[in-house]
Amino acid sequence: MLVTVENGYRESTASWEELLLGLRERGLETYPKLAVGDGALGFWNAMAKTYPSSRHQRCWVHKTANVLNKLPKSIQPKVKEALHDIWMAATRDEAHGAFDRALVRFNPKDAKAMECLAKDRDELLAFYDFPAEHWAHIRTTNPIKSTFATVRLRTKRSRNFGSREATSGD
Repeated sequence: MLVTVENGYRESTASWEELLLGLRERGLETYPKLAVGDGALGFWNAMAKTYPSSRHQRCWVHKTANVLNKLPKSIQPKVKEALHDIWMAATRDEAHGAFDRALVRFNPKDAKAMECLAKDRDELLAFYDFPAEHWAHIRTTNPIKSTFATVRLRTKRSRNFGSREATSGD
């Protein structure tokens, strides 16, 4: 369910904070149990200020892209498979095991990529604290991106690219 769309400035903390405070002002009294996002620090800083008890889940699609971008093309399929083994594990313990195996297997030769992965370990595995039937929807931001596919289509065809007018349909 889409609850708001706001103009913002470069995913800044101030823009995200304005959006989140607006939700609270319009009646979102219960803190979100989980926030899912990419690595944009502005979002996470605003969440920590506005909804400090909310858990953070880093998007596996974005993290996978970040990790793979630090690797030579020849090794990317093997690392991608190892990452898949982590987020598709049946339990948190199995995910930790797959995580450890990936770090050992690809470190130190690919240290930068493994550092990128390791630094967000807790945030990448937060979804395991929620019912398994929700995992496919909460371990990535991709479900929300499909919602915005029509918005992107409309803004690309509009002379007011990216404007509120282009997305409102008026």
